[in-house]
Amino acid sequence: MKCKDLITIADLLPSDIEEIFNVTRELKEWHNKGYDEKCLSGKILGMIFEKSSMRTRVSFEVAMAQLGGHAIYLTQTDINLGKREAVKDGARVLSRYVNGIAIRTFAQETIQELARYATVPVINALSDSFHPCQALTDLYTIKEKFGTLSNLKIVFVGDGNNVARSLAQICAKLGLRLHIASPKGYELTPDFISKTKQMAEGIETIHLYQEPKEAAEKANILYTDTWISMGQEAEAETRKKAFSGFQINSELLKVAKDDVKVMHCLPAHRGEEITDEIIDGTHSIVYDQAENRLHVEKALLKLLLRK
Repeated sequence: MKCKDLITIADLLPSDIEEIFNVTRELKEWHNKGYDEKCLSGKILGMIFEKSSMRTRVSFEVAMAQLGGHAIYLTQTDINLGKREAVKDGARVLSRYVNGIAIRTFAQETIQELARYATVPVINALSDSFHPCQALTDLYTIKEKFGTLSNLKIVFVGDGNNVARSLAQICAKLGLRLHIASPKGYELTPDFISKTKQMAEGIETIHLYQEPKEAAEKANILYTDTWISMGQEAEAETRKKAFSGFQINSELLKVAKDDVKVMHCLPAHRGEEITDEIIDGTHSIVYDQAENRLHVEKALLKLLLRK
């Protein structure tokens, strides 16, 4: 990887993504054989969590432990970044203590400022705008299941949120078509779509729909996320009404390919964006997808922190 940080997928070249996937595959194969490369022995990852999470915290801490390093978990109460202490000061001080920083926060600007002043690698573990670790995991999982990323119809049903944006960016980087079905008013913005088109060197990689069945026709992958993200609780009832027809269920699967795979980045609100029957069914690869967060993050940590 040629970049110092992972702030968004836009930071990566297609060759960087390929390298991440190759290292992920190697580390996962070695782990499954009972061997973990201790390439980060003595390295420490500082983890700033302004938003709580099970998967992100556990996967990063386990990743560091398996690679021989250590992780320090810092909550908003511990650090209060940007309020108790300026972001630039926190970045400069932490850079003297740790070998890398993973941050899960609200504002994308916080991550950008942190990376600007940190002298160690900064990883976006989620912001309201982007979720690059998830998008890398998603495409790695699809490639693992299908053996290729070519000629696949990837369909995302739901909000044009941080997961959808990062998924759109990685598809643009790799020249893949992404079909997104969202209710009116919840789509990806025209400005964002224009930027992803530039990222794809003028190729139209994003196709928007307001009818889920139209988007899902002959899909190889159906993917969804919660309708109500952290910080949107006040909009819950409005969002539930707007998204009521945007559920992955048995009716939607009927228009997809017979061997369609179903994905969800979790946590799932069962009975809302996805039914129990589907998430627990034979088409679901949700838990393989969740596991791969660990292996992709191990690859990222190895590539960024070992420099």
